[in-house]
Amino acid sequence: MSSALTSLGWDEFFAAAAEPFASTHLIGRVVRAERGLVDCLTDAGPLRARQRLGDAPAVTGDWVVAIDDDAGWWVDGVLPRRTTIERAAASGKSAAQVLAANVDVVLVTVPVFPEPRPAMIERLVALAWDSSATPVIVVTKADLSPQSAAIAAELSESVPGVEVMLVSATTGDGVAELIDVVGSGVTACLLGRSGAGKSTLVNALVGADVVATGEIRRDGKGRHTTTTRELVALPGGGVLLDTPGLRGAGLWVGEDGLERAFSDIEALVADCRFSDCAHETEPGCAVLAAVDDGRLVPRRLASWHKLQREARWMASRADARLRSEQRRSWKLLTTEMRRSGRARP
Repeated sequence: MSSALTSLGWDEFFAAAAEPFASTHLIGRVVRAERGLVDCLTDAGPLRARQRLGDAPAVTGDWVVAIDDDAGWWVDGVLPRRTTIERAAASGKSAAQVLAANVDVVLVTVPVFPEPRPAMIERLVALAWDSSATPVIVVTKADLSPQSAAIAAELSESVPGVEVMLVSATTGDGVAELIDVVGSGVTACLLGRSGAGKSTLVNALVGADVVATGEIRRDGKGRHTTTTRELVALPGGGVLLDTPGLRGAGLWVGEDGLERAFSDIEALVADCRFSDCAHETEPGCAVLAAVDDGRLVPRRLASWHKLQREARWMASRADARLRSEQRRSWKLLTTEMRRSGRARP
């Protein structure tokens, strides 16, 4: 593999998975995926390939193996993903929507205006931890408020264990430090609401206007300027995955994501008197004691309870769907066996 692909994240993990295809297929990284087509970067240059109906679709960030036939280039397989950022499907169905693959760092992007919502940040941090990527909170548009430093400091306290960086794409403050986070071979994904300044940040990190930007409305809400998920290479190596603004991020997480996002509360749980403590009204609850003496803010406890309920609900929906699919499979199998039995002489 070329050094160009190595700077895009190619390493021994993917090389081992691709070894059976090395002599017969072209290997590339998906920089954009839409409508059954993927744009990839390969050793031979940019490549557009079709995806076959019925195959598990490749997403932005995937490494794929492509093959050429009389009909052109096709995606013949998706290499195993090291990390996967998923959220509950926006349709409300008990299914996960893959936002990005093979991301190393999730840049949870929030502007200083309107003032960041900790609950939304906690939700995105949980998604990042559950994907096995490392979250970093990036507070953008620092030049718009004299309270920017105070806002960043408050977020550092409210989301412990996660680095918080203060950046202004306009003045350049913090941009160099953020470039250091996205080093050669590192894939960073920007997640946040519309108007958070993600596209402007991408242009600042690249040093050129490579993605469109837009003005925010008077109420501070943004307009979608990024409509697809796209990988953008940085001059010094590494890549950024720009994403459309999220209006919501329904949880599709396991226990690890919530435990790491709320590590301060999880540490308190171990000291509760009862092992099945619900942390609501029980005597001897270490979590409630921390709220009473000011070590834990009530808002954070309420957010933890809410996200736990949401995760349990989504897990129950997924389990119900799995049971339904299993019953349907058994019915089809039983019907087929009966038909074949009747067909015998």
